[in-house]
Amino acid sequence: MDTYLFHGNMVSSNRILYTPSVFAKSSLLHLQEIGTLKAQKPHTSRRENLSSCLFFIILSGSGTLEYDGTACDLHAGDCVFLDCHKSYSHTTSPELWQLKWVHFYGPNMGSIYDKYAERGGTSVFHPADPSGYISLLDQLYDTASSEDYLRDMRIFEKLTTLLTLLMEESWHPESSRKASLKRKNIQEIKDFLDLHYTEKINLENLAEKFYINKFYLTRIFREQFGITVNSYILQLKITHAKQLLRFSDQTIEEISRACGISDPNYFSRIFRKIEGITPGKYRKLWAYRGSAPE
Repeated sequence: MDTYLFHGNMVSSNRILYTPSVFAKSSLLHLQEIGTLKAQKPHTSRRENLSSCLFFIILSGSGTLEYDGTACDLHAGDCVFLDCHKSYSHTTSPELWQLKWVHFYGPNMGSIYDKYAERGGTSVFHPADPSGYISLLDQLYDTASSEDYLRDMRIFEKLTTLLTLLMEESWHPESSRKASLKRKNIQEIKDFLDLHYTEKINLENLAEKFYINKFYLTRIFREQFGITVNSYILQLKITHAKQLLRFSDQTIEEISRACGISDPNYFSRIFRKIEGITPGKYRKLWAYRGSAPE
């Protein structure tokens, strides 16, 4: 993969324009462009309607960003994460900036970015330790410039790591003690569900047990864990059912009851809705077919 060194009146950059394989472009998170830029004089860059996501980090200097109808100042250590379908522009100040950036995309990036925003992720944030992002961009650059025959898969792995870091960054809990106590209460509810999911539980008795408004519980549980209370309980039941289907000889009816679902027919319908196959089919597909060592 060729590395492009560019020295112009506005910027000096070291970048890779990457062309992924047809498979990577259609099926994976894939790289489009990555590099380092040093501004030579104040200037503005504008883009819109790009099928791309852009992440960059300010190494030094400062500037401004206009995105989605808002403007904000950028300083060293700030990170920017944008959906480039929307128009955006960034301008370096007289304190000329240096930055590292990556353009990337994938078949599901629209929904991934929406989830990032839904969780509270912002287009600009300042991580406590930016070194992890810098190191990851350096690894991406080295991988893109290598001759590794698994390069597209390794790029996919590193872009997934980047998105995981961004998702972790997207939760912005309030700093007040009151909010902290409320979050602690929600964690206690989750811990309770982890132990008692096979029992008959509904929002009303859960809210009563933990002295919390059920509507607030519904909202804050989803905000904190990305799933509704009822869906989380069902997830726990189905996971337990899969364990029993694979590693026990219990019947479907027995497993249904062991998961806290009294009606085996309802259990089978729910299992199929979530897993795409019936419990019996799941058991057959995942059954151990090896032979014992002699």
